[in-house]
Amino acid sequence: MAASDSLYDDDTKSKGILWGFGVFALIVVFVLVVLGAWWGREPDQFNILDAAQERAKETDTTNMPVGYVYSNTLAHIAELLLHKSGGYITNDVAPPGVLLDNISNWEYGALVMLRDATSALRNHFARDQSQSAEDPDLAIAEPYFYYENDSWALPSTEAEYEKGIEALHKYMTRLQKYGGNVKQAQFYSRADNLWQYTEVVIKRLGGLSTRLAANSSGANYGPGLTELERKEADKQGTPLAKVSWLEIDDVFYEARGASWALLHILRAIKHDFKDILLDKRAMRTVDIMIKALENALTPILSPMVLNGDGYGLFANYSLSMANYIARANAAALDLRDIMNRG
Repeated sequence: MAASDSLYDDDTKSKGILWGFGVFALIVVFVLVVLGAWWGREPDQFNILDAAQERAKETDTTNMPVGYVYSNTLAHIAELLLHKSGGYITNDVAPPGVLLDNISNWEYGALVMLRDATSALRNHFARDQSQSAEDPDLAIAEPYFYYENDSWALPSTEAEYEKGIEALHKYMTRLQKYGGNVKQAQFYSRADNLWQYTEVVIKRLGGLSTRLAANSSGANYGPGLTELERKEADKQGTPLAKVSWLEIDDVFYEARGASWALLHILRAIKHDFKDILLDKRAMRTVDIMIKALENALTPILSPMVLNGDGYGLFANYSLSMANYIARANAAALDLRDIMNRG
């Protein structure tokens, strides 16, 4: 009887341990799922003027010269990448961050647009002409944003991007100050400068639109190809390869991140390049780009990226996004032509 009781106690104890491990595992999974849902959220849009005014208060001034809003928008985009819910995810090596590929691709899309806009600031907007010296703070800021985006070891990606943000803030402070009768930093909101940046935007949007169209069911071509171009591609044996179904959501969220960042950059351009846009009658063109990108950021109702075929039951998210980006790209082409006219 005693031996039987001992066996029963051992069996009960083993079951209790297994139940304990099971409950613990369920709690861990639940916490990871909740954290993953929170960390994987896309950050909301922000008001570029409010953000610039908040930054100006930190330097005890309300002075926001031309270029201040644009520069602060870049810095604020970088800050949101690092400090949104869950922080910067791309270089995470543990769950749930390492499993959140959608927000990681979103971060990359936004980062590419941030890099392009910072390069434009350093190489064009802050320089009077090609022979003029570059701004010392921008020469520091730009390379930091080009640091590898997935480094978790020392130096970490976050640490390097923080240095880029700090250098942008120093440039902004110098924009507000004068040395004698000359500003300590410059920003030139000219048509030729905006034209050069728009050229880069056109290439980025065109590439995203093409990759998104290649995501669609049965598609082997990118958008914008004429029938003659498609036939020529077939003759040469170089049609665009269809993207794997495993990568459909990757390209989609990269485009979402790029649209989010470019939307705020365009709003800043609309503010700081207001005079030249009005003079060239190009304000409407910028508004068309902004509206297309706002549509691209419409909230997603499905828990997954749908890839419906033709006029089937389910939507095709990639083609919808490609349509909005192609619309923004068409407006960017118009903007480039307008800025290039005498």
